[in-house]
Amino acid sequence: MIRVIRVKDAAEAAEKAFEVMKEFIKPGKVLGLATGSTPLGLYAKMVEDHKQNGTSYKEIKSFNLDEYVGLPITHPESYYAFMHRNLFDQIDIPEENTHVPSGLGEDLEAQAREYDEMIAESPVDIQLLGIGSDGHIAFNEPGTPFDSGTHVTDLAESTIKDNCRFFDNDISKVPTQAVTQGIGTIMKARNILLIATGANKAKAVKEMLEGPVDESCPASILQRHDSVVVIVDEPAASLLS
Repeated sequence: MIRVIRVKDAAEAAEKAFEVMKEFIKPGKVLGLATGSTPLGLYAKMVEDHKQNGTSYKEIKSFNLDEYVGLPITHPESYYAFMHRNLFDQIDIPEENTHVPSGLGEDLEAQAREYDEMIAESPVDIQLLGIGSDGHIAFNEPGTPFDSGTHVTDLAESTIKDNCRFFDNDISKVPTQAVTQGIGTIMKARNILLIATGANKAKAVKEMLEGPVDESCPASILQRHDSVVVIVDEPAASLLS
């Protein structure tokens, strides 16, 4: 079941997302986290709450969705660095409780399977998602099987172009592969929170919520999940009927 919350803009989306997320910021909970520009407002709210109210993350675990292949964790655009810069280093979550897939190693597919095994041992209570302009969730591009586990994937040309702004607008610097939780892995989360802001997401939001459940729009599978909250601002909701 999908509950849609419409808000005015990205700032209000962050506020509403924090209202949902804060119910899970409790000892023993497992958070599924995402990267990119979409969750930044939410992470700022989480940091503010931690600093002002003392909300603790010491007994919380986290699992991130994805990581670029080939970027060392010291690279500022690695998702490991992104998470530490924007959240982990500003709250009291122990390093050993945070998990980001590795895009480095001899056997990435074996590491991906191990990542799924870790998630199976600590099921995610709430998974945070954004949505790509082509309907992708995490780095599951259109055509990804709905039952896929964590895997290595080639990034679509549209995704590489979308991410170019993070790499000095130099497309030659953008990684062309990523390790990503599969759609099957994501769907095992007990609850899902998806944030979509901006007019460039409007087509994908419409297909996710009103289109058929089809692998051409990976996010459409969320129609089959038991507990999904989708927060959309006015531009992202502009095509909804």
